[in-house]
Amino acid sequence: MSKIKVAVIGCGNIANAAHIPAYMKNENAEIKYFCDIIPEKAEACVKKYGTGTAVTDYHEILSDPEIEAVSVCTHNDFHSIIAIDFMKAGKNVMCEKPAARVLSEALEMQKVAHETGRILNIGVCNRFGTYVNKVKELIDAGELGEVYHVYASFRAHRSIPGLGGDFTTKASSGGGALIDWGVHYLDLILYCCGDPAPLTASGEAFCKLGKDMKNYVYTGMWAEETKNLNGTYDVDDSVTGIVRTEGPVISFNGAWAQNINESECFIDFMGDKAGIRMQYCSDFKIYGVKDGMLTETQVDCRTENMYENEINDFLDCVRTGRHNSQYIDCAILTSKILQAIYDSSDCHREIEIK
Repeated sequence: MSKIKVAVIGCGNIANAAHIPAYMKNENAEIKYFCDIIPEKAEACVKKYGTGTAVTDYHEILSDPEIEAVSVCTHNDFHSIIAIDFMKAGKNVMCEKPAARVLSEALEMQKVAHETGRILNIGVCNRFGTYVNKVKELIDAGELGEVYHVYASFRAHRSIPGLGGDFTTKASSGGGALIDWGVHYLDLILYCCGDPAPLTASGEAFCKLGKDMKNYVYTGMWAEETKNLNGTYDVDDSVTGIVRTEGPVISFNGAWAQNINESECFIDFMGDKAGIRMQYCSDFKIYGVKDGMLTETQVDCRTENMYENEINDFLDCVRTGRHNSQYIDCAILTSKILQAIYDSSDCHREIEIK
């Protein structure tokens, strides 16, 4: 069996931490191109991984007939543009989350995927997480009974990424804490609960703590190499909301930055027979009743690398043409919720999701 030739577009943190190592471990894949607008980043990947050719313009490789699969690991504002160009060129795409900055871009990606018949998966990696799938199995088996409410908390003290750079510029990212962190939590919840259609959403997104960038005080910040204190800060550093679906009601509180020095990263699945609190990407507890007693069960298990599972399954989709749980049709549900929360915040009322 010949190897699937791959191009990686964007050679930053997520490419080096997840996509590239996973491709390198898969014996059926070969990375042919590393592409980044910063030449040194692409060249560093060629040197580090001992394979491939460095390019700076992805248009140069669109017509390469050998390329079957592409990972789009750029910032959000180029997700739809690059993914659509490669699908129209006959390539299959794994695009990092979120699908796009705004719903209209994500819907155009979905339209092109349907028209071209190409695979378009969105990198909501938790769908391949060991603990997440254990929770899904318990819910599917009816162990929790009716799951009627799910609550998520994704909150940090003062942890705004790349202050003043692309992460905090709405034109580039589409939003802040909600679209960056919340997308993972919301998608995880939808997946565990069977991807119920969202019906309405109401929320408020706050741009408060980071606006005075030069006087913003923090202890640590990821993506600090992209910081630009003369740049832009117009995104949400905290957000709260409620979403009604055809399944459970989802409520959440999220923050890149808050004046509470407590980090909370968990999800509560509340059923009428039992409940689960899962620490994000980690272990969980089951709370229930048995023989007239309240029970509390700690669940720990051996985990697998979700990024490797994600890439391996994507490559299998490329081989077979099948659609997995990361296919764009599932990801659109989360995009609809993100858009509705931001729209609700702008107009201060509940939004119907169609």
